[in-house]
Amino acid sequence: MVVAEVKIELKKGVADPEGMNTEKTLKLLGWDVDKVETGKLFEIDLGDNISKEEAKKEVEEMCKKLLANPVIQTYDISIID
Repeated sequence: MVVAEVKIELKKGVADPEGMNTEKTLKLLGWDVDKVETGKLFEIDLGDNISKEEAKKEVEEMCKKLLANPVIQTYDISIID
């Protein structure tokens, strides 16, 4: 089984209101945090009949076409077998 993990994050300089609100709330609850940033993690099972190289290419296309907005987000792909 080939599984891809895709981590999506906002680019530097892009406002992260969810992260800022979470940071503020954590501080109000007494935790000493410096910064909270939000992101997404997708785990995609590509089955058994695909090579790691082909899986990486397919997931790259998925990111470009659907999973990430290249204007405001970056992504990192890890292939796990």
